[in-house]
Amino acid sequence: MREPLTAESRPLLPPFCRLHEDRVRGRTVLLAPERVLFPCPTSLLVLARLDGRSLSEVADGLCLEFAAPREVILGDVLGVLQDLADQGFLEERTP
Repeated sequence: MREPLTAESRPLLPPFCRLHEDRVRGRTVLLAPERVLFPCPTSLLVLARLDGRSLSEVADGLCLEFAAPREVILGDVLGVLQDLADQGFLEERTP
């Protein structure tokens, strides 16, 4: 298991991973060498926002979009991404 993500973490998809619109399946997939993941819509919302911002900033934006409590959103963001980080699908960006 990797180091736990925190609100100040700035994870990114590593160069060998990318989101891809799979026209055959009619959905967005996460591609990695010899692997394909099928993220749920919630995961895609979070993954699309990984652009160097902290997870706290990502959660703030989602709170505004969905009018939900920050603690709930941040907990969901951390939960969604920790599993991907543990599997090596995210890398930490240092500010």
